[in-house]
Amino acid sequence: MQGRQEVLGWTLVRVVFGVMIAVAHGLPKVMDGVERHTNTVAAMGFPFPALFAWLSALAELAGGLLIAAGFFTRPVALILIVNLVVAMYRHLQQGDPFSRLVLALLFIAVFAAMGLAGAGPWSLDAKVRHRA
Repeated sequence: MQGRQEVLGWTLVRVVFGVMIAVAHGLPKVMDGVERHTNTVAAMGFPFPALFAWLSALAELAGGLLIAAGFFTRPVALILIVNLVVAMYRHLQQGDPFSRLVLALLFIAVFAAMGLAGAGPWSLDAKVRHRA
């Protein structure tokens, strides 16, 4: 049984990381119309770069908000991990220093923990599960 402090701590991590990926990464891509992101995706050799750019941007925006709310946490965490692994690959292709990879690694670690542990008791996942 988790104590209140552990539940509060996990909820804080979930909300902060969810909001940050949505606001700092997804929202700017969506607001810019993903043209720049489409060029990046095309340079990586993806087919249908505009489609994949939009899917990536929406995964970060909507996925981040879903993570923050604790709704569909495990599948959304997996989608975001895949998105972040692709971002890391791009940074490696460009020869970026390790310091540029750290942010993606931190997000991957937290989303992997969410995929394993779930959203916690203060989440929409928990509320839906208890109604069933």
